[in-house]
Amino acid sequence: MNKKNNLLIFIAVLFVFIICSCRPQKQIIKEPIKEKGAAYLFEQLKKNEFDFSNINVKFSANVTFNKNNNSFNGNLRIKKDSIIWISVTPALGIEAMRLMINIDSAKFINRLNSTYYIGDFKYFNRLIKTDLDYDILQSILIGNDFSTYETLENNVFKASIDGKNYLLSTVGRGKIKKYLKSKDDSSKVIVQDIWIDSESYKITKIRIKDPKANQKLEAFFSDFQMVDSMLYPTKIIYNISNEKTKMDIQLENIRITRNALIEFPFNISSKYSKALE
Repeated sequence: MNKKNNLLIFIAVLFVFIICSCRPQKQIIKEPIKEKGAAYLFEQLKKNEFDFSNINVKFSANVTFNKNNNSFNGNLRIKKDSIIWISVTPALGIEAMRLMINIDSAKFINRLNSTYYIGDFKYFNRLIKTDLDYDILQSILIGNDFSTYETLENNVFKASIDGKNYLLSTVGRGKIKKYLKSKDDSSKVIVQDIWIDSESYKITKIRIKDPKANQKLEAFFSDFQMVDSMLYPTKIIYNISNEKTKMDIQLENIRITRNALIEFPFNISSKYSKALE
């Protein structure tokens, strides 16, 4: 075989190699659910949660509420299991609203019309037209699972594969008894689906349904970046809907600081009047 033939064979083999390499590779998802079930996925989910004592998050947001669209910048601060503090600033750069939520209370300042509100957590739910509690709100703001909820009797999580994600589903979760403070809490049951990335075991989507109120909330988490050796989503989308309302919230350009010294200022001017409920 002469050198010319050797060269042609080499080029042909190289061409075949390039063609094969360029073919899209089908992602193979490991299937621990066949051997270890939902318990294994739940364990990995908890192991890879974003842990913190407090966080400070800056973001830009776009909100569509019943076809009306608004954009603004915001600052979110959380003291774990204690305080959620949110400041909203429109394009002009002057704060328009400030909200502070505790386990069972809410405070709200509207600087646009010089009003304020101090009352129970239900006020926040009226603002966004849904029915959450502190634990659910904190969890969906950072992409973790709910810490004070358990599967109800005969309603365990079921595991499956959905595309490139694992899927944990349950037909009912209720608040853990030791966290209950009233009879109203004990009746709170939710239907939940959790989509989990097959490699990082981070939540990529949460869907919550309240069958009694015919309400649904979906949260999508993407563009994860490393923060102190833990992954945190830098893009989050919320879809909230019920029979009368549809709200879409998109958070982008998320920048987070973990466990730094932060404050939760909330001073109400004496010139402000109390808002009507």
